[in-house]
Amino acid sequence: MSRRRYVARGVPGGYRIWDNKARRWWGDHYELCPDDLLDELNGPADPARITALLRRYRAQRR
Repeated sequence: MSRRRYVARGVPGGYRIWDNKARRWWGDHYELCPDDLLDELNGPADPARITALLRRYRAQRR
């Protein structure tokens, strides 16, 4: 099995998404682990679905 490109890493106060290829953080800080977002990023990577998931996680922070 190949190495996943995007992984969630625990940081103080929640989670951030780490991009293994670019070796930098991707996206925002999340309070809950964004499992479905990670599955989409590492899988089919449909831009419309990623946008919908990002909006959902941003709405949860408010």
